[in-house]
Amino acid sequence: MAQQLSGRRAFVTGGSRGIGAGIVRRLVADGARVVFTYVASPERAQALEAELDGRAIALRADSGDAPQLREAVAKAAVMLGGLDILVNNAGILIRGNVADYAQEDFDRMLDVNVRASFVAIKAALPHMNRGGRIVNIGSMVANVVRFPNGSIYALTKGAIASFTRGLAHDLGPLGITANNVQPGPTDTEIVSAEVRTALQPMMPVGRMGRDSEIASLVAWLCSEDAAFMTGASITADGGFAA
Repeated sequence: MAQQLSGRRAFVTGGSRGIGAGIVRRLVADGARVVFTYVASPERAQALEAELDGRAIALRADSGDAPQLREAVAKAAVMLGGLDILVNNAGILIRGNVADYAQEDFDRMLDVNVRASFVAIKAALPHMNRGGRIVNIGSMVANVVRFPNGSIYALTKGAIASFTRGLAHDLGPLGITANNVQPGPTDTEIVSAEVRTALQPMMPVGRMGRDSEIASLVAWLCSEDAAFMTGASITADGGFAA
């Protein structure tokens, strides 16, 4: 059976660990060549490169730094000979009550979680042709916030959902789709055992999600089978917000 993304060229932000690494692995498994960014995990990035035997290449770039991100997109386009897929995965969570939330933390959250998607898309578009795919990684908190001190995070993910709807209209005439994947609680290495224990009773499916499950949805949105999907926000949360 042919690989559904054979020959496709992908750029993934924040791809060295967690959901991002799952996305990189799945895109490569489906036949794509991938360049991904990392910031603070060089060992993980190098290990993922080795694991994927050169089919994915790591670039250090802070998504919160617009010039760095633009440069990384440009480098990836040269390395791959163009871009077909952009996955805006990089994101951070700085929790805090809005009453005493630090301005610098607010700005950092917006820079990484919102502005970076705009910067990467604008930088990638000159290298994309018809049939291009953009996937933003949002969060189910754009719809339902089920924990305290998450209002700023929810703000950023709500912005991504709205941005994606607008992108459908801006990019549709170019033959490029844009969609938003909204994970719920996902079991990655940064989730503590305490958090897993607390969340499990709240999950209708009896467990947290796996990065591979989020990645499979991303891969489908990047495929030809999803050519009619654009402007959508798709929540994958195991029923957490139901």
